[in-house]
Amino acid sequence: MFAQEQLVVYPAQGVGRVDRIETQEIGGCEAEYYIVRILSNNVTLMVPVENADNVGLRPLCSGNEGTEIIKSLKDRSDFTGYSGQNWNRRYREYSEKLKSGDLHDVAYVLKELMLIGKEKELSFGERRLLEQAMGLLTMELAHALNKQPDDVKHDIEDLFQDVLQTEEKQ
Repeated sequence: MFAQEQLVVYPAQGVGRVDRIETQEIGGCEAEYYIVRILSNNVTLMVPVENADNVGLRPLCSGNEGTEIIKSLKDRSDFTGYSGQNWNRRYREYSEKLKSGDLHDVAYVLKELMLIGKEKELSFGERRLLEQAMGLLTMELAHALNKQPDDVKHDIEDLFQDVLQTEEKQ
């Protein structure tokens, strides 16, 4: 169970704060809800307490896990290169990973798209997924590592500087 004021992560939305826990009657059924405010856009979500696990609501990653995520972004050994895979299939796969709420999956999508961008120009949809992954990752890592989101974003971009320079030349 989460506590009031606790930072949590809602899949595909990002870091939020549990503003309160309240009981409401909806459709004739009374239930407890987490009222979560997403920090990046001030959207408020009502998440049934008993369904929080099913929707993927989870605690913020630890500082150690955040550091491991940064290390995983540096490691290029698992990237086999752009395979020419059907964009629709790749888009679905990456979208599912972002919706999973798993920070490792979000980091995977970010790294893959940054590295694919080195080999070919990203489509509009790919750039949107990249922006979404960057936003989700930077917000959570900023809170976990006690840094500003812009500083985390800059740190991540530095890891892919060779990729960004290639894109600028195209």
